[in-house]
Amino acid sequence: MEKINVIDWVAIVLVIIGGINWGLIGLFEFNLVDAVFGDLTWLSRIIYILVGISALYLIYTSTKLSRR
Repeated sequence: MEKINVIDWVAIVLVIIGGINWGLIGLFEFNLVDAVFGDLTWLSRIIYILVGISALYLIYTSTKLSRR
């Protein structure tokens, strides 16, 4: 079994943050990323992009692990 490296941990944390944010949007119509960084500022857009890349990375990693 492989150990989880730093990139894996960052991806996991970002996907969790994204999941919590979507949960807040669905339940309370509250966007945490916009509240912290502003409504679609360059910083909030970077956060959204990183969350998306992290999700794609975790899809790749999970398919790689499932083949073993």
